[in-house]
Amino acid sequence: MLRNFFIGLSENQLLNQAAQKYGFQLGAQQVVAGTNIEEMIDSVKELNQAGISCTIDNLGEFVYEKSEAVEAKEQILSVVDAIQEHRVDAHISIKPSQLGLDIDYAFCKEQVEEIVKYTNQVGIFVNLDMENHSRLEPTFRLVDELKAKGFENVGTVIQAYFHRALNDTKKYNDTRMRLVKGAYKESPDVAFINKQEIDENYIKIIEEHLLHGNFTSIATHDHTIIHHVKQFVKEHDISYDQFEFQMLYGFRHDLQLQLAKEGYNFCTYVPFGEDWYGYFMRRLAERPQNMNLMVKQVFNKKTNTMIGLVAGAFVLGRLSKRKSEEKPDDGWVKYR
Repeated sequence: MLRNFFIGLSENQLLNQAAQKYGFQLGAQQVVAGTNIEEMIDSVKELNQAGISCTIDNLGEFVYEKSEAVEAKEQILSVVDAIQEHRVDAHISIKPSQLGLDIDYAFCKEQVEEIVKYTNQVGIFVNLDMENHSRLEPTFRLVDELKAKGFENVGTVIQAYFHRALNDTKKYNDTRMRLVKGAYKESPDVAFINKQEIDENYIKIIEEHLLHGNFTSIATHDHTIIHHVKQFVKEHDISYDQFEFQMLYGFRHDLQLQLAKEGYNFCTYVPFGEDWYGYFMRRLAERPQNMNLMVKQVFNKKTNTMIGLVAGAFVLGRLSKRKSEEKPDDGWVKYR
C-alpha cells in the first residue's frame, strides 16, 4: 500500500537535501554502513571476519552537474584505494546516473571507463547497478562497449520484473551478473506487477544463468527462493564456486551468517555516504515490514526532522484508512 509513496519520497530532491542536513533521523544507520569511507571499511572488516565478502556502493542521487559526477568518481576511486590499503575482501558497485548518465552519455562513459580501467589494474570487479527502465539500454550499452575494449572485470544487473529479463539473461550469459527482482516503479507495459509473476520469472533467470552463464550473484532476502536455489544446484551438480548469494547490509543478518557457515559464497551489498536518503526510502518501499522501523524512529525522537514529520503523518493517515481500502497489490519486491 505504501510502496509508491516511498518511491516518490526517494525521488524528492528537497527531502533528500534535508536528510543530508539533519542526519540519520529515520534509522538509516540500520541499513547504511556509515557516512564516510573509514566507517564503511570498519563494517566491511567485520563482515569479512564472518566469512562474508562485500560489494560497496558510494550512495548518490540527483546528479545533474558534471562537477558532482566527477566528485562521485573521485570518491569511488578513493574507495578502491581503501580496499587495497586495508586488504579487505570487497569489490564495488556503481550507478551510471551518479557518474553523469543523465547529463551526457559520452561523459558518463569516460567516467565509468576510468574506474573500470583502474580497478582492472588492481584486480577489483566493478558491477554497474541497474536503475529504472529509462536507463536500462544505456547501462547495457556501457557494459557492451567496455567488454568490447577487453575489460572483463565488469558486470551488471538483470531485474526479474522486466518482461525482457530472460532474453537479457541469455544474451549476457558470458557476463558476471547480479540477478534481482527489481526495485523501481515501472509501467505494466515493460514490467510484471504481480509478485507471483515476478518470483516465477526470477527463478527462470536464476536457473538460466546458473546452467549456461558466467558467475551468478543471486541477490534476494527471500528464503523460499534461496531454498529453491540450494536444491537446484544440488540436483544439477553446480559448483559453489559458480555462484554467490547476496543480501543488503542490515537485512537478515542471521541468515547471511548461516549461509556463509554452510559453505556458500556470500556477499553483502554495503552502501555508505551522506546521500543515503533515496536508498533508504527504496528499502522501505521494498520491504513493508520496515514500516515498524519508520514509526518507531519518528515517534521516539523528541525532535523530528521534516522528513520524519511528512512520512509519519502519511503513515498514520494511510493506516487509519486501511480497512476501507481495497486489498493492496502484492507486487512489491525485495531487492533492487
